[in-house]
Amino acid sequence: MASVLDTSVQHHSANRSGRDFVVGDLHGCVDALRYLLRLVSFDPACDRLFSVGDLVDRGEHSEQALALLDKPWFFAVLGNHEDALCAVADGRLRRQWWYGIGGAWAANLPDESLRRYAERLRTLPLVRVVGSGPERFNVLHAEFFGTDAELDAGNFSADTRQQLLWGRDLAMGNGDPQRQRGLSLTYCGHTPMRDIKQVGAQVFIDTGAFGPGGRLTIVEPRALRRWSISVEEARAEGAAALALP
Repeated sequence: MASVLDTSVQHHSANRSGRDFVVGDLHGCVDALRYLLRLVSFDPACDRLFSVGDLVDRGEHSEQALALLDKPWFFAVLGNHEDALCAVADGRLRRQWWYGIGGAWAANLPDESLRRYAERLRTLPLVRVVGSGPERFNVLHAEFFGTDAELDAGNFSADTRQQLLWGRDLAMGNGDPQRQRGLSLTYCGHTPMRDIKQVGAQVFIDTGAFGPGGRLTIVEPRALRRWSISVEEARAEGAAALALP
């Protein structure tokens, strides 16, 4: 289900004027994000929020999540659910299959609207690299076996693209952590965890925001801090009425 992307890897300079955060799989759980951004005192003038992808499907507000792509402080990578949306828009995947993994929110969405979303999503990279040297960190959706140099090259085979978007070997304990030697700290999502889990250089921060007992997690790499909240808890605190930055 390979999408045609404008770029595979995008580099960002270190943030010298503010803070950087990384958020786990959003899956339309925008109210939880509203609460967390207020909790961390997010400043849109100088802070940045990176996303491991899967903005859409399963949760209630997929279109609100897609609107985040227009925020100048928001930087996402492509997730497998966005990849599925693009495949449906291109006619390479049946809508019913996508609905089965959470895409039913788009059942009444006109084809033209879906194509516009897909056009925007195709501009997202598979990988974002932030900073350089010891302070560097990477953001991608699922998993990667290789070094920073191989990641930077961006010459991904079809199998590697599949791994970046759909892989679960490392998160499920079926991959060799030694295959990621030479890789900087890398934030991933895709595989829901009860809590953040680090395997070698890769940190899995999808804590199942869309499901029962799940929470949305946001981390601050430089300070090694993290915050989590469920959609229900966020709404009880009035998150639905909070404006996004």
